[in-house]
Amino acid sequence: MTSQPLLLVLAGPAGSGKSTLCDRLADANVGFSRVVTTTTRKPREGEVDGVHYHFFSPEEFDARVADGEFLEWAWVHGKRRYGTLAASVLGPISQGSDLVMSVDVQGVASLRRIAAANPAIARAMVTVFIVVDYERLMARMRGRGQDNEAEISRRMATAEAELREASKFDHTIESRTRDEDFAALLAIVDGARRRGAG
Repeated sequence: MTSQPLLLVLAGPAGSGKSTLCDRLADANVGFSRVVTTTTRKPREGEVDGVHYHFFSPEEFDARVADGEFLEWAWVHGKRRYGTLAASVLGPISQGSDLVMSVDVQGVASLRRIAAANPAIARAMVTVFIVVDYERLMARMRGRGQDNEAEISRRMATAEAELREASKFDHTIESRTRDEDFAALLAIVDGARRRGAG
């Protein structure tokens, strides 16, 4: 008998390291593939379409929403849209594949609503919130060098709202170092796999 596939959903504030954790889990040869989510923002330097995100124009995003292709989508920071194509999740889960994805708190709320009506997603989904203290988060955002102070202030305000949602998640990771965070994630995966095989 094959074990229950896992849909590991990571969320946390910008700068929490959730994307890095997803990439590391997918690269660790422990059976996970990363769900490539979709955005209307422009690629950052070094980002590759279809690897880091599916980069859609607003028009293409709208057309796919209208065609019902998204499992979930939302406006983020009031100016860009992010979403998850249904085909990126439902097909692999039905074939028994383990998936990991990074979404924001809105996306997780949408996925929970979908799981309430979709037993396959309900059985597979495990949610993890990365908790980062204020000073560490501010240092990480400044250290990334991607945003001006106004953008950082806006992201910090969003982060404070997101942190209030942490108790709704199946698991939380108190972020420390990258290696400690990854070890905590592997422990969550191990526990979820043991439950799924039981």
